[in-house]
Amino acid sequence: MAGTGAGRRIGGLTLVVAAVFGGAYGIGQLSGPIGNQPAAAEEHDGMAEQEGHGAEHTAPVPKGLQVSQDGTSLQVLSSGLAAGTPSDFAFRIVGPDGHAVTKFAETHDRNMHLIVARRDLSGFRHVHPEMAADGTWRVPLTLAGAGDYRVFADFLLPGAEDGLTLGADVPVSGAYTPVPLPAPALTYAVDDYRVTLSGELTPGTTSRLTLTVDRNSVPVTDLQPYLGAYGHLVALRQGDLAYLHVHPEESKRAGPSIVFYAEVPSTGTYRLFLDFRHGDVVRTAEFTVVAGEHGHE
Repeated sequence: MAGTGAGRRIGGLTLVVAAVFGGAYGIGQLSGPIGNQPAAAEEHDGMAEQEGHGAEHTAPVPKGLQVSQDGTSLQVLSSGLAAGTPSDFAFRIVGPDGHAVTKFAETHDRNMHLIVARRDLSGFRHVHPEMAADGTWRVPLTLAGAGDYRVFADFLLPGAEDGLTLGADVPVSGAYTPVPLPAPALTYAVDDYRVTLSGELTPGTTSRLTLTVDRNSVPVTDLQPYLGAYGHLVALRQGDLAYLHVHPEESKRAGPSIVFYAEVPSTGTYRLFLDFRHGDVVRTAEFTVVAGEHGHE
């Protein structure tokens, strides 16, 4: 389970991107397992492209903003969640026929990825539920703070070329205390590890981001595979929590650097969450990134 250890932010960062998007915009899809030859992800499913400015052009809706897509829906079964109380969180994926889907294709070592974050972008969790024979997915979940959470079910249906990411809001009762968004930072420390983010996002192109891991100032060169790669990156946009999910380029090097290729769907503020595995423990590094032509302070 991601997010082990207490983290702290170090330094300052502004990533600048001048993305020109309309009222709707798309986002990237996962790409690339561990392999023998480095290769950048060349396709970004769901990413809006500027094909023209005519009235007939409609950009796709970002992933994670819809509870239903192409007749497939996310149905949350759990209710009455309370802050700090363990729960058996349950949901189903319902097909166009109104019945629970029971067959899924494996993607990145799992049949289902569940991402959870509170609306203020705190409390990030990446967990992997188990499915019962009737199509009900369950996972133990304890959410520390009260408030409205967004859950994202990320999965691939058999025979489909592209995965789906469906989202739904889940209320958690208790005294709500909003957490201010951390300031942009170049590095993040978790336990005795430090992760450094570098790279620039360029609009309209596939851009390179590099995250470098060290432990007590010594580069980590023996990262362990996690979900078929040496790192796992999720980005959520502040406000609507539009969802961007990418994987690193194929590489046989187990660190210290993990290279990602991604595009940002619009200007604004984002939270990046990097899961990496070392010493048989998955840890999460978190970054705030301001994207846009006015991002410089």
